[in-house]
Amino acid sequence: MSITSFIPPKRILMGPGPSDISPQVLQAQSRPTVGHLDPLFIAMMDELKQLLKYAFQTENEFTIAISAPGSAGMEACFVNLVEPGDKVIVCRNGVFGERMRENVVRSGGEAIVVDDEWGKPVSLDKVEQALELNPDAKILAFVHAETSTGACSDARALGALAKQHNVLTIVDTVTSLGGVPLKVDEWQLDAVYSGSQKCLSCVPGLSPLTFSSNAIAKIQARTTPVQSWFLDQSLVLGYWSGEGKRSYHHTAPVNSLYALHEALLVLKNEGLESSWKRHQAMHNKLKQGLQKLGFEFVVDEEHRLPQLNAVYVPEGIDEAAVRAHLLTTYNLEVGAGLGALAGKAWRIGLMGYGAREENVALCLKALEESLL
Repeated sequence: MSITSFIPPKRILMGPGPSDISPQVLQAQSRPTVGHLDPLFIAMMDELKQLLKYAFQTENEFTIAISAPGSAGMEACFVNLVEPGDKVIVCRNGVFGERMRENVVRSGGEAIVVDDEWGKPVSLDKVEQALELNPDAKILAFVHAETSTGACSDARALGALAKQHNVLTIVDTVTSLGGVPLKVDEWQLDAVYSGSQKCLSCVPGLSPLTFSSNAIAKIQARTTPVQSWFLDQSLVLGYWSGEGKRSYHHTAPVNSLYALHEALLVLKNEGLESSWKRHQAMHNKLKQGLQKLGFEFVVDEEHRLPQLNAVYVPEGIDEAAVRAHLLTTYNLEVGAGLGALAGKAWRIGLMGYGAREENVALCLKALEESLL
């Protein structure tokens, strides 16, 4: 067998992630590698922390990028904050709420599940009732932007409920960071994780993470060791914090962190509010075109994510065949449905660098042709 260099085609990524990456971010990743304890790299990490604080809208000192994808960011939150026996209220309105529940169980906690219909936001009334029925609960966990459905829940109101009942929050913002308003400090959120490959338009494999002082206090008060050595944030803290020389924890993905630094710089230069408005404007254009083609959205407009558009597959259409046609004919990727929506819906992403006019126009024209 003869193996040659892998050279991928130039795809247009309009699925649920990864998203299109701008040339300048790709170029940043190709810069010369330095050691992960090099003073210049450590200085860049300090800038990266400041940029992440801006993206999260927080002053949390513990704001870093975990050297692994968003799923590891999720696990880092649970293994650090959940001790055996802790009661955790988990909101489940899609695939990723269920993954939260699994993390609670694997951490030895007790999961109290609040279920909502797929495509609907987390119910504030149900959460308030669960908090009242479980006054010994320690944590409220929910997904801000449910990637499996395109539904956006009210993180501000959920954060306020958690504070009223004196519980910490663990919040999944993998698809929301950079795409819709997210204000960690103002909304009183405690442990918040995201991913590099969605609205930040960076390479996959990194998970931005921020912990409030209350979350750090719970970690420091643990009576049992964190079950994961690699994700034990009390150990990672020595690598990301402090002046001058830092302790060795693991070999950081140097070039990927270059790319994240550049992607966050792009976001800062555009401005968060401008990014949020751009995502909404591109969604509006896509929505108008999809509705003309007869598509119906899974999520009501009031709770719909602009960057993740889930639409029902028209009756009688072979959804997999259409996606394959889009990929082979137009180099255009859209996502299939997950879980309860498998085979029933497509997920069309408008994330970060991918949320631009030419992508919307191509997607609409390609869908129209493919359906014919």
